[in-house]
Amino acid sequence: MSEHIQLSVALCRIGFYTCLQKLCCKAPPPPRPEYDVVCIGLSGAGKTSLLSRLCNEISDGTVPTTGAETIKKYWSRYYQGSQGVVFVLNSAASDEEMEASRSELHLALQHPQLCTLPFLVLANHQDSPAARSVSEIRKFFELELLARGKRWILAGTSTNNMEDVKESFSQLISLLEEKEVLPSRI
Repeated sequence: MSEHIQLSVALCRIGFYTCLQKLCCKAPPPPRPEYDVVCIGLSGAGKTSLLSRLCNEISDGTVPTTGAETIKKYWSRYYQGSQGVVFVLNSAASDEEMEASRSELHLALQHPQLCTLPFLVLANHQDSPAARSVSEIRKFFELELLARGKRWILAGTSTNNMEDVKESFSQLISLLEEKEVLPSRI
């Protein structure tokens, strides 16, 4: 009889401990989904600086990536398996550079491996006096027409305002989590 009582007490202790653990202790958070996102844009757009700051790395000593223009022809090798695209452009660039950036964005939006993916277009360097507004960029890049039926976001950014950058990436994550292709977004 005493063995039965000890067994009951042991089971009760285990049950109490489990209940107490559930009430008091938080389990580790569930793993967050990971996405493969390709980040492209012309030299000087600020890709490295934005991503470094986004990852909480010090960007004061960020050196521009050299040779980015010469490897542009290899960009498509990085597209395979991507689930989203971040296209960074310099909103304070010269007219010639803006035209080149527009051309690259149009090519990316039409690329067979990217055309169905959500796009986050970051108009960087918004803190520059020469920066074009987001609405000017939308019009110049003809995004309404070209990206019709695609999932995309256009956002103005600056490394001096990382809250806007984080919000833009949160919006991209929302697009990545969506199952259906929705109409374009701005």
